[in-house]
Amino acid sequence: MIKIQHAEPRHRTGWERLWRQNIIQFGAPDMPNDVIDGLWQRILDPGHPMQAWLALDHDQDDDDQSVIGLAHLIIHPHTFTLRDVAYLEDFWVSPDHRSRGIGGLMMDALQEQARQNNWLRLYWLTASDNHGAQRLYDRLAKRVDSVLYKIDTI
Repeated sequence: MIKIQHAEPRHRTGWERLWRQNIIQFGAPDMPNDVIDGLWQRILDPGHPMQAWLALDHDQDDDDQSVIGLAHLIIHPHTFTLRDVAYLEDFWVSPDHRSRGIGGLMMDALQEQARQNNWLRLYWLTASDNHGAQRLYDRLAKRVDSVLYKIDTI
């Protein structure tokens, strides 16, 4: 049975295993341990705008192996409303568990959190060549035609 829930301290090892898969895939394999530790502390801090939601396989006995998906949200104000919005910063399902509907379950759970918390919207970006993710996203959401610009300050 798959359950989607907010990250808890006992999920650290499983979360980190998936997070390291994600950062290797997206070009940050040398992320320092202190950054990973700091990210985890932000996730656990109820006063911080960052949240982590995990897909857990309850058929696994081991907390590490039960974490099969992660989603990092950043909740923030919006200039057109007094309601908050949620930016989906990271979304990852373990490669061993893909094509089994877990991404859809996670997105459904995140949408439910948005409704329960009165967030105006849930939004995210994905790479233009990430066609697998886009197949899921095209079924769930309206695609917006925008262009992203960024300035790295380091």
